[in-house]
This record gives sequence, C-alpha cells and structure tokens, in this order.
Amino acid sequence: MVSLKSHSGIYTLKTEQELPIDLKTAWDFFSSPNNLEKITPKHMGFEITSGQAKSMYPGQIITYKVSPFPGIKSNWVTEITHVNHLNSFVDEQRFGPYAMWHHEHIFETSLNGVRMIDKVSYKLPFGILGRMVHPFLVKGKLMKIFTHRYKILEKMFPAKQ
Repeated sequence: MVSLKSHSGIYTLKTEQELPIDLKTAWDFFSSPNNLEKITPKHMGFEITSGQAKSMYPGQIITYKVSPFPGIKSNWVTEITHVNHLNSFVDEQRFGPYAMWHHEHIFETSLNGVRMIDKVSYKLPFGILGRMVHPFLVKGKLMKIFTHRYKILEKMFPAKQ
C-alpha cells in the first residue's frame, strides 16, 4: 500500500508491506545500507560511496550517488538520526536534491511475520516552482521507486506455501 499526502508544501509518502520473515531478519536486512542498492531501480544508478558500516548507529553519515533523471548524477548525504534496535530508524538528508527529507523505517511484528512501514516526509526546493513540478517530476518517480521496492521485496521474501 502506497499513499501520498501534502500539507503546506511538505509531502508525506507512506508505504506498508507485510513480509513473511521474523523481526531480526527484517532488521538485519533493512538496517544495512548495503542492501539499499538491491531494492532501488537499476536505472537510477544508485551507488553508496561511503559510510556503509556493518551496524547502523545514530550519527552515521552515508553518502551516495544517484541518477534521478538520465544523464544527471547527484550526490546525496544522509545521516542516521535515530535508531531503536529492532523497531525503527530514521535517516535524514544533509545534502541532496530535496529541501528536506526525513525517512522513518518502522518494523512491527504481525500475524504473518513483519509489517514494514516507510514514512517519508519531504519538501522540494524552489518554493512554488518546486510545488508546481512535484506532480510531473517527483511524485510519480517516488511512487515508482517504492512500488519497485515492494515488488522486489515480495520476490526476495516470498510467502511460504
């Protein structure tokens, strides 16, 4: 499930997915920056350039290169600001394409394994111009990225028969 809401130029994208895995397996996979490339569309040219330590910690800085549009390579720097082991973590953009990026990753035990919730609050640069291009350039791109992740995760962690 993917939903997108807006309030005063701040957009919030929320996704939920149930995976048939235990909480530790989910945490180990999603708290490792090295696995982000596996669930990001290949055409985005996602590459971690530094900071992919073995275990996540508050204050960790991770740098990436990403190509949001063909031929355009962008540097992105995020900081892990909160870690609640086995429950949640937050990454926030320190430098990159957004005026603001706050991404909460939440993990809850469910009847069938783990419910994974992503809540991304973001703001575009350039004020009203950013808000004008959002429906055409950004909204669809983000929805496709999270839909892609959903499909990849279903394949990586298939339901038990």
